Amino acid sequence: MFELKPLSPAAITAALAKAERYRLLNEPEQCESICEDILRTDPDNHGARIALILAITDSFPRTTRAAVRATDLVAALPSEYDRCYYGGLVAERRGRAVLSGGGLGRRAATPWLQQAMADYERADALRPPEHDDARLRWNACARVFNAHPDLLEEDDQPGTPIMLE
Repeated sequence: MFELKPLSPAAITAALAKAERYRLLNEPEQCESICEDILRTDPDNHGARIALILAITDSFPRTTRAAVRATDLVAALPSEYDRCYYGGLVAERRGRAVLSGGGLGRRAATPWLQQAMADYERADALRPPEHDDARLRWNACARVFNAHPDLLEEDDQPGTPIMLE
């Protein structure tokens, strides 16, 4: 096995910018790797935590292997607003990943999207002035339900299992 080389503290700012570029290039694994290096050097780096959460959730359409890691990172965020907002983002992206799979299993997206909306509601109540990100995300989830009302229909077949991913 290889021992990872530590990142120098002076390189953190440039590394974080590079991580963001990899996210924008749709290379979340590269972003994750850089963020992990930053967090090894500076465990409290807020920007690296947020970028890592986003990079992990960028992978959800392909895999939810790191969903627990994303949830753990959200739980460690310092502010209640951030925990609610990013918790909603993790749930929303899991729901959208299930929904994008199509088929009968897409109804499993409903509880994830409902959880996201509940988290966004809590974040909205805590939001800083003129900061409507939680409202924008809540509206995006609402639009999914408005476009697909069947996702909210009650299951009329008792005992029918719902596939969860």
